[in-house]
Amino acid sequence: MFDNYVLTDNSLKNVKKDGKNTGYEMRTRITYYRGIPLSMVHDIQIEVGGRPVPRESIRFSLDGEQYFTLEEMTTVTSYKWEYGQEAIVYVEQDGGLPEGEHEVKLTQVTRVAYIPVPFSGTQTKTMAVQ
Repeated sequence: MFDNYVLTDNSLKNVKKDGKNTGYEMRTRITYYRGIPLSMVHDIQIEVGGRPVPRESIRFSLDGEQYFTLEEMTTVTSYKWEYGQEAIVYVEQDGGLPEGEHEVKLTQVTRVAYIPVPFSGTQTKTMAVQ
């Protein structure tokens, strides 16, 4: 519905912990006109350079403090992802991404009220690691 919101410009960056790149993250906005609890986020799929990211490597956060695996999100009803709110999608990957530009594809699959099947929003962008 709002595919142009899927990837936030200039949001791709490596994440350091104890001086080491532990992965990378990007920001995304919901592709629906209303907020939904995280339990209604059916799936998040990522490809970088045409290679799919394993589902178990993906984490999701609304506040940058509490991160959930995609499996955990299926039971999270106390966090609501609001329209226009940027969420953080983190990928665990030793060393993060090499500096430079990367083609990133992110797909959100959500379940929403009044629509009996999940629907998705996808965007592909060339993004530079910040």
